[in-house]
Amino acid sequence: MSRYSQERKEAVLKKLLPPHSRSVAEVAKEEGISDATLYYWRKQLRESGAVVPSSYTPSEHWSAQTKLAIVAETFSMTENELSQYCREKGLYPEEVQKWRSECMQGFMSSKEREAETKKQAKADKHEIKELKKELRFKEKALAETAALLVLRKKLRAFYGEEPEDD
Repeated sequence: MSRYSQERKEAVLKKLLPPHSRSVAEVAKEEGISDATLYYWRKQLRESGAVVPSSYTPSEHWSAQTKLAIVAETFSMTENELSQYCREKGLYPEEVQKWRSECMQGFMSSKEREAETKKQAKADKHEIKELKKELRFKEKALAETAALLVLRKKLRAFYGEEPEDD
C-alpha cells in the first residue's frame, strides 16, 4: 500500500471539488490512484467538516446538510467575500441567498408560517376576484361587439347593400 504526501492528497482532492468538479474515475486514471482511495479521501474530507458534495451533481441537488454547512460558512461574509467563495466552490451567490432564506423559513414558528400562509391566501383571493371582474368586463365587450356586427349585417341586408369584405 503506497503512501501519498498530504500536499499531493490535497492537490488531487482539489480536482474533485468545485469549480473543477471532475469525476473520480477521471482523476483516478490521470493520477494513477485507485478509485476506492479517492472515494475514501473524499469521505474523510467530508467527515472533517469540509463542504463536499456527495458526487458530481449540480448544486441544486446537493444534500440539505451540505447546503446548511455552506450557509453557516458564509453567514458572516461580506458580498465580496461571498462572491469569491462562490467562485471557488462553483456556486452562484443567488443560490446561497436562496438557501439562507430557506433555512430561515425552516426556523419560523408554526404561528409565523400560518400567518404567512393566510396572507398569501388573502392575496390570491384578491387576485382571483380582480381577474374574474376583468373577465366579466371582457365577456360583455365581446357580446356587445358581436351584437353590433349582427345588427350591421341586418341593416345592410335591409337596404340591399352588397356586403364588403371587412
